[in-house]
Amino acid sequence: MGAGLGGVALSVGTRSAYLAVFAIDALSFLLCALVLLRLPAVVPVHVARGAKLEVLRDRPYAVVTLLNTVLLLRMPLLSLGLPLWITERTDAPEWLVSALFILNTGAVVLFQVRTARSVTGLGTAARAVRRSGVLMLLTCATFAVSAGTPPWVAITALVGGSVLLVAAEMLQSAGAWQLGFDLAPAGRIGEYQGFFGAGVTIARSAGPLLLTALLMGSGAAGWLLLGGLFLVTSCALGPATRWAARTRHAPAPTGAATRTA
Repeated sequence: MGAGLGGVALSVGTRSAYLAVFAIDALSFLLCALVLLRLPAVVPVHVARGAKLEVLRDRPYAVVTLLNTVLLLRMPLLSLGLPLWITERTDAPEWLVSALFILNTGAVVLFQVRTARSVTGLGTAARAVRRSGVLMLLTCATFAVSAGTPPWVAITALVGGSVLLVAAEMLQSAGAWQLGFDLAPAGRIGEYQGFFGAGVTIARSAGPLLLTALLMGSGAAGWLLLGGLFLVTSCALGPATRWAARTRHAPAPTGAATRTA
């Protein structure tokens, strides 16, 4: 719905249209707040004792989180990088920005659950993320083709790249969800998930600056560098996952075992 309203505002192209969209967006946040206020209270559950902020001392989990944060740059890529690229560097119509948002949302609604069914453990999760990295490289290369070409070529490249992007997104999401939960120790799920989920905020905050400098500054070469970054990071996540998995099952130090006894 938001993409559709944005497309209308882009088509009208007036100050009033843009301000109206912002006003509607503000009202939607208020409505969401009212819905959340109606949620029932949750009974607290037992939490395993341990050092505060133990997750910060868990280096393997921190590395997995960092790598996943890099892969989450796909989020501002769709919401900021691609719209800027379409409007500034291609001859494709501006309304295509909204159409690609709708394409992405519809595909996720229809196919995310089906895609996630293939991810059943750490091994399949790492493979899904690695496949997403390959698709992201192809995505970025396809988007790079859209610059300086006739409108129909640009539209074809942008739609094709968006299809590859949503496929990569679904694989990366499914793999990341599995890794974030499976590598978190029992009793500290909330703490670890909070840390893992912070990657979304970091990617959305730092991503716009990085993507704007890379894509607007380097053009097609910037797309290829970005695709290479996705591929290398996705491949590195496999060894990092195996490292983290080994530490999950490592025997407790003798001193700790004695204290427990």
